[in-house]
Amino acid sequence: MIEVAVGLIVIYYLLGALVSTITQIVMDSLETRGRALEKYLKLIAGSMTIDLTNLPQIKALRPIRYARWWNVFGASTMPKKLERIPVETLVDAFFDLTGLSSTGSLSAHELTGLIGKLPESEGKQALLHWVNQGVTAISELRDRTSAYFGGMLNQAALTFRAKARSFVILASIAVTLLFGTDTLQLAKELWVNAGFRTLAAQQAQLATAQPEDAAQPAGLITDLGALSFQIGWWTTPIEPRPVTTADWLSYIATKFAGLAITAAAVSQGSSFWYDLLRKLTGATAVPLKPTDDPPGPLG
Repeated sequence: MIEVAVGLIVIYYLLGALVSTITQIVMDSLETRGRALEKYLKLIAGSMTIDLTNLPQIKALRPIRYARWWNVFGASTMPKKLERIPVETLVDAFFDLTGLSSTGSLSAHELTGLIGKLPESEGKQALLHWVNQGVTAISELRDRTSAYFGGMLNQAALTFRAKARSFVILASIAVTLLFGTDTLQLAKELWVNAGFRTLAAQQAQLATAQPEDAAQPAGLITDLGALSFQIGWWTTPIEPRPVTTADWLSYIATKFAGLAITAAAVSQGSSFWYDLLRKLTGATAVPLKPTDDPPGPLG
């Protein structure tokens, strides 16, 4: 039973890693993270969003990536949409935009007049609300703005994650249908075919012998190819033709259930199955190589 579980998990991991790779390519091409952040910057600065993002401290944060996905062959790069902004940097830029950075102490009337020159936005309304409550110290306004912007950046990150999650689910369904990966059929084959279990165990050892982030598209396709005699519509065993309506309905329901289980499993993400595979195989932890661009939140 453990061997069957390992076999299924290694297939889920390989398909999940393929889905993650596809998702990364699509999200980067569509600049989904940048668009999510841009939406919330418009809520903060309104029609002055472009002025805000063109300030030096913000403009310098734009990521440099390939201009188009095919430019991997020509190394043509260009600045893309902003994806991450530290809260402190965003507050400094916004105060520079409003003219509050250079002021020491102003009355409520003076602050209201200065803030009133800003275009209509949620950021403007928040500042006016605090001033009307009697908050006139620039330091306190900055603290409140930091908390407010932190929440907005967190919402932008959650928006991106929700969109990415939706795409992962759709991609998992598409990959499952493309390969015709029926969990019930695979479990049956793993149970009766010792050679298939051995091959799946070998793929599990190869997968856990390297860091998860080291998986490359070409390697994933190769690993899936090693199991190709059992994965794919072209490998579906020929079963006796159903002879009655009940037989057909049972066959369709079973096939649908097997595909649905696979899609749901793959959508859990390759990290989930990688960690579980490592526990089942008893693999030791593999240190990750340091990177110059560690993953982090949108804000």
